[in-house]
Amino acid sequence: MEIILKHDIKHLGEKDDVVVVKPGYGRNYLIPQGFAVLATSSAKKVLAENIKQAQFKQEKIKKDATELATKLEAIKLTIGAKAGESGKIFGKVNSIQIADALKAQGFDVDRRRITFETEPKLVGEYIANLNLHKEVKVQVPFEVVAE
Repeated sequence: MEIILKHDIKHLGEKDDVVVVKPGYGRNYLIPQGFAVLATSSAKKVLAENIKQAQFKQEKIKKDATELATKLEAIKLTIGAKAGESGKIFGKVNSIQIADALKAQGFDVDRRRITFETEPKLVGEYIANLNLHKEVKVQVPFEVVAE
């Protein structure tokens, strides 16, 4: 029995895969639980069209992320933070502050996509890693200065 998976199922396949299973497993478990649908010819055509559209959307997202990455490579940020005489920051610089600094320069980057190589706890220069897409990553240098 051929079915199309709606969800990733361990040891069977990933979403949108067409797999062959025993009829009892498909009829009694996968289809009633909503994990799969019967792979009829019309369902296969719909699946092919959905995959084609999803691929087009992913290519557009990747293209936009690549364009943003080329623009971000040319900038350097300056983040102000309260610091003691020894240069130690009260608290630490976080991804929200980096996202706000990028937004002030006209770049809209989600704060959850920003990570640091080393946590900025002192005044100095650091690198922020921006994961714009699973295949597009860019490093943005920033300097932490005492206010």
